[in-house]
Amino acid sequence: MIDAPITRLLRYARPFRRNILLASTCSVLNKLFDLAPPFIIGAAVDVVVEKQDSIVAQVGISDPFMQLVFLGVLTAIIWSFESIFEWLFGVLWRHLAQSIQHEARMDVFNHVQSLDLTWFEDRSTGGLLAVLSDDVNQLERFLDGGANDIIQLTVTAITVITAFFLISPDLAWLAMIPVPVVIVGSLWFQKRLEPHYDAMRGKVGDLNAQLANSLGGMATVKSFTAESSELERLRTESDGYAERNRRAIILSAAFSPLIRVVIMCGFMVTLLYGGWLALEGELAVGAFALLVFLTQRLLWPFTRVGAILDLYQRAMASTRRIFELFDVKPTILDGTVDLPIEAVEGAVRFDDVHFAYDPKAPVLDGLELDCPAGLTTAIVGSTGAGKSTIIKMLLRFYDVDSVRSGPVLIDGCDLRTLSVRQVRRAISLVSQDVYLFDGTIRENIAYGWPGPDDECSHWETPSDETLFEASRLAEAHDFIRALPNGYDTIVGERGQKLSGGQRQRIAMARAVLKSAPIMVLDEATASVDNETEAAIQRSLRTICEGRTTIVIAHRLSTVRHAHCINVLDSGRVVERGTHDQLLAMDGVYANLWRVQTGEPVGH
Repeated sequence: MIDAPITRLLRYARPFRRNILLASTCSVLNKLFDLAPPFIIGAAVDVVVEKQDSIVAQVGISDPFMQLVFLGVLTAIIWSFESIFEWLFGVLWRHLAQSIQHEARMDVFNHVQSLDLTWFEDRSTGGLLAVLSDDVNQLERFLDGGANDIIQLTVTAITVITAFFLISPDLAWLAMIPVPVVIVGSLWFQKRLEPHYDAMRGKVGDLNAQLANSLGGMATVKSFTAESSELERLRTESDGYAERNRRAIILSAAFSPLIRVVIMCGFMVTLLYGGWLALEGELAVGAFALLVFLTQRLLWPFTRVGAILDLYQRAMASTRRIFELFDVKPTILDGTVDLPIEAVEGAVRFDDVHFAYDPKAPVLDGLELDCPAGLTTAIVGSTGAGKSTIIKMLLRFYDVDSVRSGPVLIDGCDLRTLSVRQVRRAISLVSQDVYLFDGTIRENIAYGWPGPDDECSHWETPSDETLFEASRLAEAHDFIRALPNGYDTIVGERGQKLSGGQRQRIAMARAVLKSAPIMVLDEATASVDNETEAAIQRSLRTICEGRTTIVIAHRLSTVRHAHCINVLDSGRVVERGTHDQLLAMDGVYANLWRVQTGEPVGH
């Protein structure tokens, strides 16, 4: 059985229980001092009516005026303490809200990073941003104000009801009739509001997803002059969100007026029946004045139940979405075998590997592939042959089919038995789809620097000379130095301020700086011109010397000097050998070579 969102939220907030207790105590004390003035007013009325026989006279003050002076001093003290505790609970609840908001965002993001690549492929970035930003902020808004309101409303109810039953039990039973009506009505409204807010939070995710999709593809939008089409898509999503919100607003807005009618009945009972008791001499005038004020102090705050309930339901809908993310468990599990990076030789083997994204369409079908340590192994083949899938499996973005597949091995160890972090630290990847972070070129290249401690969240940056050397090997140093700001040039989101070839060379420098024992180049020179490709190829001979290198390429000229070239077709290696050996076979590779070099195709 899944716990209610509030239960899970309270469990999550256990590390903050001391702060919660302190903030709650200040809220309680503030409300107790806030409720004291009606008692002062009742006592003042009693002094005016009863004079020397008033309740204040019982503390030893016989003069009526001095009794009023005493009540005045007491009022100043009460109001001072009320103000102090109001300031304290405001500061404490806000700090608590900020702390829990921060921890929740960090924990959710950390958990999301641990999830499988498959999970990300089925989710929109906008939907995840809605949880990490909007839902977490909604939780912060509730803790900042709603939690205090609930505590103070509860304190008010307990204090006033107790005072009523102590002063006049007969009147109390009648005056308190609205309270259970309000409570039952609140629970009913809560049930009705819950699905509306759940649907509304879902619509926020859809809206953010559409925004992220449109903004991320702005170049495509503009090239197809599709601005009006994108605007209509956004309008559809925004209208859907507005409609969901409208339904919730109509329901929640109806709550307060209905509660006011119920509260009016309670107030009238106190005014009429209490007044009759006072006229008959069965209730002191001061006590009657006190009860009238207390009735208002109890019942009018209940008019805010609608707003509190609205805030609570929004927060619980957001909390549910946050914990739904926590409930997603990664399927790529860490192994227990330790493989320190300095001990990795880099021999990679795919031993009868089977894999499919869709069970009906296998991608790797009994793949046998050897990548000896310290040598360069190339993989070529037509689109859809399974080349990129090999890289994803080597990095453990996916695992082999567990039933009939053999393992993927590094130095004879099944990847599934190794630490995922250690496996990925042992591999430098340069892919065709280069991702640069919004920042400087220096920061993007230094991203590959492992630092002194893999587990440390703050690591040392590489020296300039180390960074420059990596750039030189990637044929990036000269063009970077030619830029107006050199290595401090801002690349823009996804590196959009740079050309494709420049981005590729920066990604190459980042991988070189990582200095992993296994280098993987997935179409790494696809976006550079022939001259730059030739320069990078020369550098790679130095970079890859003594290092296991796996090269995936469409351009066969890129891999002709590899120690072994594997030709992939339908998830299997159909040809294997050096460039010259494969040409001599006059098979698939030879045919591809002739196509790319413009020679007549004989088959």
